Amino acid sequence: MADRPKLSVRLHGGMSASECVAQARAAEAAGMFGVWFAENPFARGILPAAAACAVATHTLRIGAGVFNPYMRHPLQIAMDASALDELSGGRARLGLGSGIGSAIEQIGFAYDRPLTTLREAAAIVRALLNGETVTYVGSVFTLRDVQLSFRPRADMPIYMAGRGPQSVVACGEVADGLIVSNMCTAAFAARTAETLRAAASAAGRSACPEIVQYVPCVPRADRVEAYAIAKRAIAEMLPAFWALGQRLPAARDAMLDGGAIGEAEFAAAYARLCAGEKPENVLDDRFVAAFAIAGDAEDCRKQVAAYGAAGVTELALTFSARRADEDMRTLARAISA
Repeated sequence: MADRPKLSVRLHGGMSASECVAQARAAEAAGMFGVWFAENPFARGILPAAAACAVATHTLRIGAGVFNPYMRHPLQIAMDASALDELSGGRARLGLGSGIGSAIEQIGFAYDRPLTTLREAAAIVRALLNGETVTYVGSVFTLRDVQLSFRPRADMPIYMAGRGPQSVVACGEVADGLIVSNMCTAAFAARTAETLRAAASAAGRSACPEIVQYVPCVPRADRVEAYAIAKRAIAEMLPAFWALGQRLPAARDAMLDGGAIGEAEFAAAYARLCAGEKPENVLDDRFVAAFAIAGDAEDCRKQVAAYGAAGVTELALTFSARRADEDMRTLARAISA
């Protein structure tokens, strides 16, 4: 497949470490490229699971997607990421993101300069990974004569999570890759890829950063079954993402981009899901087409190709926990056919 992105698996703090290891082993057996660990406030921290997966696998890239500089100081991020990279034999990838504003405020931090916080954290972590003695006086962070006491891998890839134009530009200027959240359309990914390429070129960079997109995945021979499961997965995410979109225009635009589903339809779906209606009664097939990879082999091939054509270089897929290993094998066969 000419435009095929690499296929990886998204794991998260809602899963136990043993569940993550089981999926990581299945991913490696299915020929997947890597795993990304989503860490969100109040769920499990990802480091124990990431370390366990690093030991349990041999070829998978192990990605932290993402560490939050409000909850981890950049020095701690560099320490943790380097230790994970050492344990994995150089397979670690580091993602940085400013997090969910309401959660950051809930734990007592002002969320008034998220992009500045992210830029400064990226600069500090990059310098520490390069083995430098870092003195840095910024708007958010200050370090004086700080250096890691061991030799980290200097070329560990650093990714940044973002949706807004300014975040994407910052990524194009300084990062190795961009992480795009769930509930973002392929049309949004295509527009984001253009912004990313332009920012990288303006910064004098020879290569465009990679684009990793999170998306739920339900490959099944029975298309009706696959779509029903995908609708349940989307229904679990939609209320929180739509509520976020009312505060952050970039989050709303990422859902609306492409025009397949209108703002009024999203608002109605949000209200009905919050009222407890069943996903299959609320969401039609357009929601699956926009926010999931689901269906039979041909459906999955087309959807993966659509993301590749949009500029996505890697898909981080969330599989149904009940039969993740079988679904990974099914997807791998479908894509390679």
